[in-house]
Amino acid sequence: MFEEKSVLVGMSGGIDSTAVCSMLIEQGYRVEGLTLITCDTGLRAAEDAAALAAKLSIPHHIADVRDEFRKLVITPFIDAYMSGQTPNPCVNCNPTVKFRLLEEWADKLGCNRIATGHYVKINEMKNSRGELKYFIETGDDDKKDQSYFLWRLTQQQLSRIIFPLGGWEKPKVLEYLKEHNLQSAAKDGESMEVCFIPGDYRDFLRANVPGIDSCLNGGAFVDSEGRTLGKHCGYPFYTVGQRKGLGIALGYPAYVLKINAAKNTVMLGKEEQLLTNYMLIEAPVWVDDIPQGISVRVRYRSHPVACDAPVAVSDGRWLVRLHEAVQAITPGQSAVFYNGNTVVGGAFIADQRGINQWIPKNDE
Repeated sequence: MFEEKSVLVGMSGGIDSTAVCSMLIEQGYRVEGLTLITCDTGLRAAEDAAALAAKLSIPHHIADVRDEFRKLVITPFIDAYMSGQTPNPCVNCNPTVKFRLLEEWADKLGCNRIATGHYVKINEMKNSRGELKYFIETGDDDKKDQSYFLWRLTQQQLSRIIFPLGGWEKPKVLEYLKEHNLQSAAKDGESMEVCFIPGDYRDFLRANVPGIDSCLNGGAFVDSEGRTLGKHCGYPFYTVGQRKGLGIALGYPAYVLKINAAKNTVMLGKEEQLLTNYMLIEAPVWVDDIPQGISVRVRYRSHPVACDAPVAVSDGRWLVRLHEAVQAITPGQSAVFYNGNTVVGGAFIADQRGINQWIPKNDE
C-alpha cells in the first residue's frame, strides 16, 4: 500500500530539485530522494544530493545506472550522429531512463508520487469520451520552460508526477532557497546541454567511435546542384543550420543545408535556402485526438509556429504544413505540438529527402 502523501524526488544536488524537496515537505509530503548516476560526472552530483538530503532530514537513495544509460541513451546518441542526424538525448532519457526508474523506485519505496524540478505543469482533462487524460503545459518561466523535452512521457508516468516549479520563475526559486537557508548548499548554475558531455560533442564522438577521423575526413562539401565546393572533416561533425566552424570560404555566409551520411557529403548554401513551409516527421505520439489550431516547435527555445495537422504520406513519415516559413528543419530533433500552452503531441523530425513529391505544386 502506498502512503497517499508520499513522493520520491529526483535529486541532482542542484537548486531546482532542492527547492522541490523543501516545498513538498512544507506541503505535508513524506519525501525521499533518488539520485541516478548515469555517467561518471554523476558521482559528484550524488554526493551533493546526499548532503542536501541530510540537511533536509529525508532518506536518500543512489542508483548506479551507467550501463543502462549507455545502452538506452548514449549509444542511440552516437548512432544518430553517425546516421547524419542531430539527436536530442533528453527526449530519449526522460521516458526510458529518468522517469521510468523514478517510478520503479517509488514502487519499491512505497511512494505514491514522483517529482522533479522541471519547469512545467500538468493538467488533467476529460475528453469527449469521458476518458481522463494528462497533459503537459508550459511553465510560467518562459526562459526555463522544459515542456519541449517531455512529450514522450506516458500517461501512466504523468498520472504520478508532480512538477512543483511549474508556476515559479527561477529568481523566485532562488529567493525561496535563501529564505530557507538552502542557497549555499544547493549547487548553482544551469544544467549542461548534454549531461554526459562536458565539452564538445565532436571530441566525445572521436573518443567513442574508433577511427572516425580517418574514415570520414576528406568528404565533400557540395552545393544544392551537387557541385563539389571543398573538403570537410566528416559529416557527423556538422548539423543543419550550422554557419560557424565550417572551415571553408565561399564569398558569402554559408550554412549547412543537408547531410548525407551514405555519401559523406555536407550540402552548403545561403541562409534563405534553409527556409521551408513543410517538414516530414516520424513516430508521432498524441495525447488524444488532434485538436484544431495547433502549433509546433521544431527546436528547444524556438517559438511555436501554427501548422496543419500532420498527414500520413509514406514509409511511416507524416507531412506537416507550417503556416510560416521555418529555418533549419533538423532530422533527429523533436517537433512538439501545442494547443495554446498545452502539449498535445510530438514526433521526431525525419529525413527530409523526397519531401518535394508530397508538397503541392503551387507551394514548391
